Amino acid sequence: MIMDPGTQQQGFSDKYMLSMTRKNILITGPPGCGKTTLVRDIAGRLEHFHPSGFYTAEIRVGGIRQGFELTGFNGNKALLAHVDVKSQYRVGKYGVDIPVFEAFLENMSLPESLPGLFIIDEIGKMECMSEKFRLMIMKILASKIPCMATIALKGDQFIDGIKKRDDCMLISMMRENRHTLAKIIISRLDMIGKRADIAEKILVPVRNDS
Repeated sequence: MIMDPGTQQQGFSDKYMLSMTRKNILITGPPGCGKTTLVRDIAGRLEHFHPSGFYTAEIRVGGIRQGFELTGFNGNKALLAHVDVKSQYRVGKYGVDIPVFEAFLENMSLPESLPGLFIIDEIGKMECMSEKFRLMIMKILASKIPCMATIALKGDQFIDGIKKRDDCMLISMMRENRHTLAKIIISRLDMIGKRADIAEKILVPVRNDS
C-alpha cells in the first residue's frame, strides 16, 4: 500500500513531536547505586549546556552520616538536613532546614534559553517538604529547557505524579548499568538540545497558493 506523502509526513511529525515532549530525564534507583556520582559526571561533560541546579552530598563524621549538604552549580552551598537541626520537618533522625533550603533555591540561577540544562539531585522526600521546591520543579519540567533529575525510588503522590508525566523519561539505575548510563543520557541530552531547530524545519506548514 502506498501512503499519501502528506499522511506520511504527518505521521512522522506526530512521532517526532511525541519524542520531543520527553525532554526531561528522571533517574531513579536504590540508595547507594551511584545516582549523584552519575549526575556530577554528566554535568562535568556537558559544560557547554551551562548547567544550573544542585546536587546533594552526605555529611559524614568519623564515617557516620550526620546529614546532607546541597551544592549548587553556581558554587553556593547550604545545609539541607542534619541530626542537630531542630525542625518540625523530619525524615528519620534528620531535621530538615526548610528556610535554609528555600533561601538556597532563591539564589539559584535558572536558564531561560537554549542551550541550557537543569540538574536537580534530588527530587526526594526531604526536598519535597518545601512547597517552594515543588512549585519550582513543576515550572522547570514544563519549561522548554531540558532537565535531568534524580528522583526517589518511592514517594508520595507528588513524586509518583512526576514519574508519570508525558514529558519525562524514567530511567532505573542499578549497579549493573551505571557505567553505560552516562553515555546514553549525554547522547539523549545532546539530541534534545538540537531538536528545536530541526522541528521548525520539519513542521513548517505547507502553503497552498493555488
